[in-house]
Amino acid sequence: MLISYSTRRRLLERARQFFGGMPCRVQVAALPWRLSGGDVEILLVTSRGTGRWVLPKGWPESSEKLCEAAAREAAEEAGLSGGVSEREAGTFYYDKVLNSGLEWHCEVHVFPLEVDSLADKWPEMKKRKRRWFRAADAARLVAEPDLGELIQRFGANPRQIAA
Repeated sequence: MLISYSTRRRLLERARQFFGGMPCRVQVAALPWRLSGGDVEILLVTSRGTGRWVLPKGWPESSEKLCEAAAREAAEEAGLSGGVSEREAGTFYYDKVLNSGLEWHCEVHVFPLEVDSLADKWPEMKKRKRRWFRAADAARLVAEPDLGELIQRFGANPRQIAA
């Protein structure tokens, strides 16, 4: 039986924590999507540091629900609004390198956001670019393999996952 990259990564993460590894920091991400001509499109933004394509993501604030934090990040980083699902599309892991050189291992909870409007101006518009991609293209453009799998899976059936 073939085990997906995300399943292997999740198992390795559990083993790392079992043997005394530091717990992951929790982040949230929006998975902005729309239907265009029968195809699922995903909106990606560029990261501030390297300019690579990523989902809008960040840290949840105090009493915020995780899905609400994801919607807030989408508004701040990409000027998006729409209906955010309370149900996760999945999770992915990455190592966030801080300016000090320290690395934080992060677990990112991803929430689908069906986009209904794009703002002309938004808080980080001078720091990031945003662009729509077909789901298969977005999956190839992101650096994290498990995020690519998540996007690919979502693109095949967005309504079932975002319900």
